[in-house]
Amino acid sequence: MSGGSYYVPANSRWPILGSLALGAMMAGIGIKLVYNTGAPLLVIGLLSVICVMGFWFRDVIHESMGGLYDAQMDRSFRWGMGWFIFSEVMFFAAFFGALFYVRTFTIPWLGGEGAKGVSALLWPEFVPQWPLLNPPDASVAGPSSVLSPWQLPLVNTLILVTSSITLTVAHEALKLGYRQTCRNWFEVDPEIWTGA
Repeated sequence: MSGGSYYVPANSRWPILGSLALGAMMAGIGIKLVYNTGAPLLVIGLLSVICVMGFWFRDVIHESMGGLYDAQMDRSFRWGMGWFIFSEVMFFAAFFGALFYVRTFTIPWLGGEGAKGVSALLWPEFVPQWPLLNPPDASVAGPSSVLSPWQLPLVNTLILVTSSITLTVAHEALKLGYRQTCRNWFEVDPEIWTGA
């Protein structure tokens, strides 16, 4: 490609098909949660999302292998990944912000504290404590106990950290040109699981 050029891909049907597939999947989840039906729509939507992603990735790989991308396109991909990571950080900030808001403000208000604490008139016997095992409305069932952090959460955290370590070692080996080391750290040898 000549210097200063920028590849503009042809019109693609994948964004609209991906949106429709994602919409079908979300509608299926909503129907499943509300009416306990809708599993076929959920499955069709999920399979459609997977298919659209596969075909879309195939097109991007073909364009890249065809030599259509240059340094500007590489920067575009890097910026896109950066914005994606930023959006994930914002999602987690929103989730932890909501948890902080509920724990710091809402629970005391339900107990009657502060200017917004008028709900004590509705539930006078409610005890504001965290974690909220006994919701103020008796028609809503609360959890029976708090999940121990030393069981499933610890296992999930260890799996996450371990996978990031192996991926980092494999990536560094690939950058240095050690392909076999990269493969050894990136994939699991089937003989380990079969005992052969």
